[in-house]
Amino acid sequence: MTTTEADSVTQDTDHDDQATVIGTLSPSRAGDFMTCPLLYRFRVIDRIPERPAPAAVRGTLVHAVLERLFDLPAGDRTVAAARELVGPQWERLVAETPELATMFDDDVLDQGEWLAQAGRLLEVYFTLEDPRRLEPAERELYVETVLSSGLRLRGYVDRLDVAPTGEVRVVDYKTGTAPRAEFERRALFQMKFYALVLWRLRGTVPRQLQLVYLGNGELLRYTPDEADLLATERMVEALWRAIKRAMETGEWRHRPSRICEWCDHKRRCPEFGGTPPPLPDITDPGEPADAPPPARALADDV
Repeated sequence: MTTTEADSVTQDTDHDDQATVIGTLSPSRAGDFMTCPLLYRFRVIDRIPERPAPAAVRGTLVHAVLERLFDLPAGDRTVAAARELVGPQWERLVAETPELATMFDDDVLDQGEWLAQAGRLLEVYFTLEDPRRLEPAERELYVETVLSSGLRLRGYVDRLDVAPTGEVRVVDYKTGTAPRAEFERRALFQMKFYALVLWRLRGTVPRQLQLVYLGNGELLRYTPDEADLLATERMVEALWRAIKRAMETGEWRHRPSRICEWCDHKRRCPEFGGTPPPLPDITDPGEPADAPPPARALADDV
C-alpha cells in the first residue's frame, strides 16, 4: 500500500509503552543543532519565520514531482511525464503556501529558468533509477516513536521500498551534490535516524539506506546494523541533553560554517554583528508536540 503525507506510522514498541514524553525531535532539527545551536534556537525556540530559499523550495518541488510520478502506471513514468508534473505541482505548492511566490518579486530570480532547473534535476533522477521498475511500498511516510528515555522521534521518509522477501530500503532524495568522503557521516545521520525509528516501530533493521543526489547524479548506499542504530540512539539522546543544557543556561552558541552563506538570520547573529532577541518564556526546548510536523522542511532538500 502507498501512503501520502496524510498517513503515518506511529505505533510504539513494548520498550516505550511506559515512557513519559520528555521532548520531540526530528532529524532536521537535530541537524540544525549539530550545525549551529543558535540556528536551532531561532527555528525551534524563537520560531522566527524564514524567507523561502530558492534552492530549498526547488528541492521541495522536485520531491513533490517524484512522489506524484509513482501515481502513474509504471509504463508512463517517463522523463517527459515528470517534466509535465512540474507546473501543476508548483501551482499546488503556491496555493498551499502563497509566500513561496514572493521569491520572484524582485525580478532577480527568473521563474522560468528556476522551473527549468527543477526539470533538469528530474532528468538526472532518470539516470540513477528507472521508476518503471519500482513500486514503492510507501511515499512521504510520517513515522513517530518514543524511546525508552521518553524522547519522541519523528519525521517523514521520502520513500520506502520493500522487497518480496520483506527486506526494506529507505530512500531519500537530495537536490544538492553528494558530500565529500569526510562529510558522509553527517549525511548519513538523517538516514540512520529514520532507520532507528523504523527499527523501534517494526522490530527489523532496514536492509539498506540510499541517498539519491540529483545535484551531481550520485547514489550513496549504506547497510546499517543494530550496533549502528544503538549508536545513533545514544547520539540523539546526547543531542537532546545538550539542547536541554542550552535551554537551562541560555547559551545558544553560534557556529560559523558554509551554511552561513544562505542563513536567513545573519542580522540577528553575533557572527555578523547582530544580537539575538530575548529568549521567549518557555520551558520545553523541543519541537512543538501538540502541532503536526511540517510535511517537508525546506532546508532538508539542499
